Amino acid sequence: MFRLLFFSPRIAPNTGNAIRMVAATGAELHLVEPLGFDLSEPKLRRAGLDYHDLASVTVHSSLNAAWEALMPARVYAFTAHSTTSFADVGYQSGDVLMFGPEPTGLDEQTLADPHITERVRIPMLAGRRSLNLSNAAAVAVYEAWRQHGFDGAV
Repeated sequence: MFRLLFFSPRIAPNTGNAIRMVAATGAELHLVEPLGFDLSEPKLRRAGLDYHDLASVTVHSSLNAAWEALMPARVYAFTAHSTTSFADVGYQSGDVLMFGPEPTGLDEQTLADPHITERVRIPMLAGRRSLNLSNAAAVAVYEAWRQHGFDGAV
């Protein structure tokens, strides 16, 4: 399945929503510290409903620690600063779908990391800055899963 990587997420309900989504799809969620919230925060628990025990969630102390755990893999960094559509990628099981913190997205230094295979974007109308983190992550995971025939779904 696919692996979702949130680099330093700031808003608990977004991560809670992602926990629910990975539980529903079989994807893994990897969180890179520092986080902008405590994992026991009520807003995170509420957004994830009763799916926390069904989700695969791993917290990494740094991006380097995440790379050590996730490599080898193809890494797709989602950013508004790319011309390649996420839908033009042929996803493979084990691919990492990487997203940055809510207010800023991935910075240039992170985007230059040699572990990143390609930068991709989710198309939007002109004049729009970005999608909500958990919504963008769901769009990405479901496209990757769709390409694999929604393997395992009912």
